[in-house]
Amino acid sequence: MENKIKIFLADNSEDKTLEKYFYESQKFDLVGTSVVGQDVVKEVVQKKPDVLVLEIMLSGMDGFMVLSSLKKQMKENLPKVIFISSLSHSGFVSKAIKEGASYFMVKPIMPENLAERIENVLEEKSVESKEEKQLDEKISNIFISIGIPAHIKGYQFLREAVKLAVEEPEIIGSITKKLYPTIAEKFETSSSKVERGMRHAIEVAWNRGKIENINTLFGLKIYSSNEKPTNGELIALIADKMIMEG
Repeated sequence: MENKIKIFLADNSEDKTLEKYFYESQKFDLVGTSVVGQDVVKEVVQKKPDVLVLEIMLSGMDGFMVLSSLKKQMKENLPKVIFISSLSHSGFVSKAIKEGASYFMVKPIMPENLAERIENVLEEKSVESKEEKQLDEKISNIFISIGIPAHIKGYQFLREAVKLAVEEPEIIGSITKKLYPTIAEKFETSSSKVERGMRHAIEVAWNRGKIENINTLFGLKIYSSNEKPTNGELIALIADKMIMEG
């Protein structure tokens, strides 16, 4: 069968029911297994599975440490993560979801149920990817119209900032404490460089005389040729437009 779903199984169970099921499945490709945290990180980075089934209690590094390491190394290429554990404490569940896991399943787990959950989270990912692509295109079109060139760093910083503000509008109220640091972490730079990069991008657009196109886009007289928006104002303005347009 073509286009099998690639999964990596990090399960510490002595019972190999899950491993056997996915190994024999015609729908899934079991690309690796391990119960050693460091090895899970190394192999997942190399093999790039679609889904990582991750036990909390592993040797060397626990599941949360594994996920944290993978987020730093893989960024946008991070697989969907489903935590599995016999530990069902609400604190573990909430932490797993907070750290970015798609689901938390308590052992014992029927292989068929896990398989169904894997397919569900991948369907959700497909929808999310399509919506994110559409949002990227809309933001890029606005940036082009107001004269922000795509080749400068500030363009990337501003686009990421707008996306964050669409997902979490209140982040605009914490632009220096939360927005800049979040973007800086993603692009492996500093908050001050993010702030300067955005300011430079707006300056370039303003010097090109295109910043007034904002007025055309929004149908309101917001800025004149003698004034330019701050980073936060521009991000909030575009994010609001994206939210209003759905």
